[in-house]
Amino acid sequence: MKKKHVLIIAVIAVIAVIAVVAGVFMMAPGRVITVGFIYDNDETTPYSYNFYLAQQTLTKTYEGRVRTLIYSNVQDEKIAEPVDELASRNCDIIFTNCYGNVRPLAEKYPEIEFCQVSDAGYPESEARSNYHTFKGEIYQGRYASGVVAGLKIEEMIRNGEITPEEAVVGYVAAYPYPEVISGYSAFLLGVRSVVPEAVMYVKYANIWGSYTIEKACAEELIDLGCVVISQHTDTVGPAIACEECYTRNVYHVGYNIDMRDAAPYSSLTSARINWTPYVLGAVEAVMKDMPIEEVVQGRIHPLQDMSAGFENDWVDLTPLNETLMPESAGAKIEDTIEALKNKEIIVFCGDYTGVSPDDENDVIDLSNGFIENENSSVPSFHYVLNDVVRIID
Repeated sequence: MKKKHVLIIAVIAVIAVIAVVAGVFMMAPGRVITVGFIYDNDETTPYSYNFYLAQQTLTKTYEGRVRTLIYSNVQDEKIAEPVDELASRNCDIIFTNCYGNVRPLAEKYPEIEFCQVSDAGYPESEARSNYHTFKGEIYQGRYASGVVAGLKIEEMIRNGEITPEEAVVGYVAAYPYPEVISGYSAFLLGVRSVVPEAVMYVKYANIWGSYTIEKACAEELIDLGCVVISQHTDTVGPAIACEECYTRNVYHVGYNIDMRDAAPYSSLTSARINWTPYVLGAVEAVMKDMPIEEVVQGRIHPLQDMSAGFENDWVDLTPLNETLMPESAGAKIEDTIEALKNKEIIVFCGDYTGVSPDDENDVIDLSNGFIENENSSVPSFHYVLNDVVRIID
């Protein structure tokens, strides 16, 4: 009997050892994945810094399993140089927020997965199995941030600080591109969901990132009577312009990053794309040797293009500046975001008509609604809304 007990104990011990070894093997990290990041600017600019936040989360999430290589301040026409360098350093996947033509480089390096922030569209003949595009459906964030602005304006009217006729918002816009027009239209429609009388002045900076020009544009809009300024440009210039006028009750809604540090007395919130879900999912796909579009959660469009909004955490708002907002604002914003997640709000819908700035014969009636990002991660709404949007020369 003792021998039988000893034998049983020995067998159990062997099984335990095997289980421990197997567990260690299962938990042991696989090969280290080399991840490249190519930025159009650096961490000092909101657009690239916002992307940098995703990179930071990646390194924390997969600590010891990824190494990151970074190239900043890369001009679009020079993008081949860092790609060649990353390829020489055995990169497995490359992310870029630049808009240079990456597709020929994907063909040149088929062993590397290339993930680029959107692409304005290209023929299917140029598609590459290792080339992917992605972008958050930021019109949702613009609309929600517009609701924030509307709630502030509503409070100003209620307190007698302005009249309903003075419910004017301003927007510092980079260029008259569809992405920009889509954004400022969604912002205004968010404002008008709270304050139906509101109208908007738009001033084009004709540059993506110039602190001086953006600030000057915002100052011009403030002089025109705008009480809230928002932006689709890449510096804190508009926020500073509002901050310097805070005694005049001028407020700011930012983009990409929380701008409360730059403008504590005027910044209400910022809309931002959260790049983290896509970056984490794409790297996970490489680790598992799976197609990226099968791992990342979002809407899949043709040509390996993906987008998503609040429903997949690809878009969010930075924290509200609660010292400047009415107490009920937080709950109202949560309700708005939930409705956007559930597709209960069609942003581009209502008694509006609009005209393309490039073709006066290209007209839209929004009575039946327009679905943004329906077929692409690239925004396509490009109509200036009649009567409620005024472009300032």
